[in-house]
Amino acid sequence: MECRRLWATSQLNGFLDWPGVGQVCRIERTRRVRGVETRDVGYAITSLRPENASARDLLAIWRGHWRVENRLHRVRDVTLGEDACRVTSGSAPQVLAALRNAIVFVLHREKVGNRAEALREFAWNPPAALSAVTGIQLT
Repeated sequence: MECRRLWATSQLNGFLDWPGVGQVCRIERTRRVRGVETRDVGYAITSLRPENASARDLLAIWRGHWRVENRLHRVRDVTLGEDACRVTSGSAPQVLAALRNAIVFVLHREKVGNRAEALREFAWNPPAALSAVTGIQLT
């Protein structure tokens, strides 16, 4: 069981030295797994004003952000080791990020269940990897 609650207010805006602040948010996540309950609290600042986004809207936006985080960024980091990469000079980091995005796209398009297993298979079978990328069956 998982429960999320979000509170938002613009009453704190005058106390913040933050350009464009629209609302301050507090999100509380409660989760119960095998009888053990954990509670996590997070805070956020948004430029969306109350008339443009209610607490319900902000919660949907927050969840959408984490959907992207879990589907793309987590895959890039955990499966493809992005955070462990020490390449930092020139345009190489952007090039590697684009390659990782392309890999995630190909794995998604191929409807791969276990991405790490698929990557190991592609490493041992380059023709299968090329076929996945190009869509052309290689012999």
